[in-house]
Amino acid sequence: MKNAKVWVFVALVVAVLVANHFFGWSDWIASGQLQRTLQDTISQNYALACVLYLAVSIVGSVVLALPGVLFALAAGAIFGPVVGTLLCWLSMSIGACGAFIAGRYFLKDALKPKLEKNKTLNKFLFEGADRSDVFLLAVTRLVPLFPFNLQNFAYGVTDIHFVPYALYSTLFILPGTAAYTIGAAGIIDGENRVLLIAIAVALFAVSFALAWYLKRKADLS
Repeated sequence: MKNAKVWVFVALVVAVLVANHFFGWSDWIASGQLQRTLQDTISQNYALACVLYLAVSIVGSVVLALPGVLFALAAGAIFGPVVGTLLCWLSMSIGACGAFIAGRYFLKDALKPKLEKNKTLNKFLFEGADRSDVFLLAVTRLVPLFPFNLQNFAYGVTDIHFVPYALYSTLFILPGTAAYTIGAAGIIDGENRVLLIAIAVALFAVSFALAWYLKRKADLS
């Protein structure tokens, strides 16, 4: 059947949405129950709490399409600025790669021919793949305003290869991830609050400045 993979993808999305409606997974995460569960687990087994966070954040961001910032804030509040940043960075990187693979397998064959018919989209997404996509990755990853989960699936439709996608995604999401995580840790940590929030603001500034620089360089090249 034509576009069978797309219909399988749509069916999986619908199945997840229906299951989430009945079981309330996203509500359990967003309500703060995840944070309480992790805090209880930390007191008994710190390593297990880290593994649990990684598993829930990867599934939550990819399968349930929950905002990555939600898990960054939780990581900072629960694990602190250093461990929290590392855990969130790792989970978002793995999640980004998983969504990319899903987008490439289920969506690319059906969507690429349609997108190529549009000259603007064809030039933006497919011409000069790898080179131009690196700049696109840099800007969209560095500026933590673009929908992160949607990006991950969308990049699977482009011609960028997996290795540069994984490498540059992992690299460029670090400043924004650290900013949110450290900022959340600062809100919780009364003693170092000013310092941590200042670091978070500085990281946001660096992210936007670097994104602007790379975009300007891409426009001039």
